[in-house]
Amino acid sequence: MAGKDINMKKIKITLVKSPIDRPDRQKLTIQALGLNKTNSTKEVEATPQIMGMIRKVTHLVKVEDVK
Repeated sequence: MAGKDINMKKIKITLVKSPIDRPDRQKLTIQALGLNKTNSTKEVEATPQIMGMIRKVTHLVKVEDVK
């Protein structure tokens, strides 16, 4: 397992605002994160790719650390 961090930090993402009337790019980012309805929640690993996606839709989601 060379290069893999076994203790990857996990985060919980919750969609708190609707992506209606948002640009298609933001709608697709929300969909790629696995969120489809308001108040839906997904637990994911905090990879640089995921963090970049969250940064683009930070006004639509709430992010929490998972212990």
